[in-house]
Amino acid sequence: MNREEIYDHLAQVYLGKRARIEEKKPKPRPGAWFVINVVITAFILTSVVYGLTAFLTQRKDAFQSRVIYALNNSPIRLTYTVGGAYPQVKNLTIAVPETDVSKYRRLNLSVRSVNGNPGILKVILKNARAEQASYYLKGVHGRWQDYSIAFDDMDLTDWHAIQDISFVIEAWNAQDPTGAVLIDNITFSN
Repeated sequence: MNREEIYDHLAQVYLGKRARIEEKKPKPRPGAWFVINVVITAFILTSVVYGLTAFLTQRKDAFQSRVIYALNNSPIRLTYTVGGAYPQVKNLTIAVPETDVSKYRRLNLSVRSVNGNPGILKVILKNARAEQASYYLKGVHGRWQDYSIAFDDMDLTDWHAIQDISFVIEAWNAQDPTGAVLIDNITFSN
């Protein structure tokens, strides 16, 4: 035995050194499974980030556009007979509870005729300063129609205190002198 063998033998006995040195295994290269896992992880993270940003950006617009203040819960009937010996104008007025409607941008309503055809329905808004603004709804007929009137289309200077809304049938605008009109879904919205 030579000197190196003796040292190896003593090291093995006293220090527990292994007799042979293990060969180092080469690190496995990234295989197909690794690449697939990376792609799936990247896809999931991208989807989550995109989904959250889409939700947060759409959330603001959705909530702003759905701000609504409803005035009635069921259809209101305006029965009219105008012209000839009858009054030339028939109106129905709805009081608006004390509410600041300046934060809204539109007046929405649904209208349909029941008996007869008024053709044109006049909508009048009156505020606390006794200012009045009117808007004509044209083409009222037997099926429900939704109308949305922008506040910009009406000439009121103060939208803070709307007192009432009137619906008017005028003899000179009515196609049929008698009939009825149903008005529903009267709301202020953005």
